[in-house]
Formats: sequence, C-alpha cells, structure tokens
Amino acid sequence: MDREAPPVTTLAARPASLARARTRRGTLIVVLVVGLVTSVVVTVGIGPVSIAPDVVARIIAFHLGAPVDVTWSPADDNIVWLIRVPRVLLGVLVGSALAMTGVAVQSLVRNPLADPYLLGISSGASAGAAASILFGFGVGAGAVGLTGSAFLGASLAIVLVFSIARIGGRLVPSRLVFAGIAVSFALTALTNFLVVASESRDGTRAVLFWMLGSLGQARWASVPIAAGAVALAAIVLFAWSRRFDAIAIGDDTARALGTDPTRFRTVAALLVSVTIAAAVAVSGSIGFVGLVVPHIARRMVGSSHRLTFPVSALLGGLLLVWADALARTAFAPRELPLGVLTALIGTPMLIVLVRRMFAR
Repeated sequence: MDREAPPVTTLAARPASLARARTRRGTLIVVLVVGLVTSVVVTVGIGPVSIAPDVVARIIAFHLGAPVDVTWSPADDNIVWLIRVPRVLLGVLVGSALAMTGVAVQSLVRNPLADPYLLGISSGASAGAAASILFGFGVGAGAVGLTGSAFLGASLAIVLVFSIARIGGRLVPSRLVFAGIAVSFALTALTNFLVVASESRDGTRAVLFWMLGSLGQARWASVPIAAGAVALAAIVLFAWSRRFDAIAIGDDTARALGTDPTRFRTVAALLVSVTIAAAVAVSGSIGFVGLVVPHIARRMVGSSHRLTFPVSALLGGLLLVWADALARTAFAPRELPLGVLTALIGTPMLIVLVRRMFAR
C-alpha cells in the first residue's frame, strides 16, 4: 500500500514559518538598533545640566558636518560634545565588547556561567592602572596614560595565562579557566599591595573607584581604542559563527566539520583577551554584563551564534548606556561606581539563571 503523501499545507507551512521567524528576528534587530540610537541621544542629555534630546541631536549633527543652525549656548555644546558624547559612546562600545566576548567565552569553555573576566584580564588592567595612578609607572600621564598602562597590564596578563595554559602544547577549557583564575588572584594581590604601599589617599580613592568600574574618565582620545577593538571583534566573531556553533556542541563535532578545537580556542581566546583588555583599559572592571546578557540574547533568538553575537552586542550597549546614566544621576552630585550598579542589576538575574539550570 502506498504511503500517504504529507498534506500540501504542511509542506507549505515550513517555509512560511521560517520566513516569519526571519522577519521576527530582523524586526528585533531593527528595534534594538533604533532603541540604542535613541538611548544615546536621550542619555547624553541626562545629567546635572539637563539638555533636551532635540538639542542634543542637533549638536551631534552639527559636529558631524550637517547644516544645522546653531541656537544653543557654547556651554551646552561643550557639555554634550566634549564630555557626554564620548562617555556614552564608550558605554555602548564597552557594553557591546563585554556582551559579545561573554558569548564567545561561554562557548569556548562550554560553561553557561563563564564570564569574560575569567581569563584574568581585568586583574591585569587593574594592576597596570594602579601602578600608573599611585606611582607614575606605565605609559605616559593623564587619562591617555592611564588607558595605556591598563592595556599594558591586561596584555601581560594575557601572556601569563596562555603561557600557563599551554603547558604540554595543548589548550583545553579547564586548563584555560584555572590559568585565568590563578593569574587573576595573583594580580589582584599585586594591586592590593600597591594600594597598601601607597601613601596617597587621593590616589588610593582613584584606584578603588576605577577598579569598581567607571566611565568618568571618558575622553575622545579613548574612543578609538575601544572602537577599534569592538569593530575587530564584531567582524571576526560574526565570521566565525559556525565554528562557535560547532565548538559549543563538542570537540568531536568541531573536528568533523574541519575545525581544530585547540587551535581555534587559542586564536579565539586571544581575540577575546585583546577586546576585553581594550574595554577594561577605558572603563575599569564592570562585571555581570558579559555573564547575563548572552543568556538574554539566547532566549530572544536561540543559540545560533550568527544571531546571538549581534543581538548581544546591541543589548550590552543598551544596558551599559542606561546603567551609566543611572550611576551618574541616582546619587548626584556623587557618582555611583558603574561596576556596583551592574552587580546590583546582574545578581538577581544570575540567581534566577542558576535556579533554572539546577531545576532541570
């Protein structure tokens, strides 16, 4: 007896359902992009001196070369263009960097509770910044010198982690994690020692505030560092989406699809490290963004890295822009460290995530 053919409506429904899914995902990305651009304009106007969003938009357009009539004061122009725009842009870039690299690290080590700072980079950047602030060691002076010194410390941490993790010529997830933890503890101890050894109270306060995370030192000179790192990471991670899909399933699957797991982990972890080093160098240690945002993105678009990377980048930028706006206004004129605020936001999310993981 001939097998009955599947209904035509069922066959036709499959491409229709795929088309609807693509439309929903495309709409989501467009909404996130529009929301991020709108958030940038709105949050630039938030502060001790409130500036209307339309004025902010015209000031930005003017500095970008658009033919706009100047109807605002020089003071508003300086506040928007020289102080707040670079700060908000750094918030977008750092949030995107932390979120994208969070997705990458969780896939590389196949641990949903992994964080980009797991590789010890934040501790290295903190040690470099502390040496620069307290004793003048490092790269130059001022905000740019602080950024350079933090980047140098983070780079040295990367070298240490990979030197330890590659003993025996192989790089496996557990070895990379333990190497990162060991280096992180050692460099955190070094930073604490520098703080204790210093006799400068102002310097100690500056180091502690920087270690807790802040965009208060944001200047236009710092933007290219973060922008270059985020652009490189976004392009390469998106291009490697299928490899991340394979490595997240298992090493055998990756090999079957033509990817060497050890080599891929090494190269991908180096890219993640450089990206996080650039982010930490301009903002200090900001936790939980790289841990929580990837899970939110996966709930929105699934586990495909081709979608998770861009959605995570947009969500990370949105989260950090609004967190920074709250941090600088909630206790005005004092500024709340950004890392403290993201921890307060991220901890309840982490608790829910852990409960759901162990309830299965």
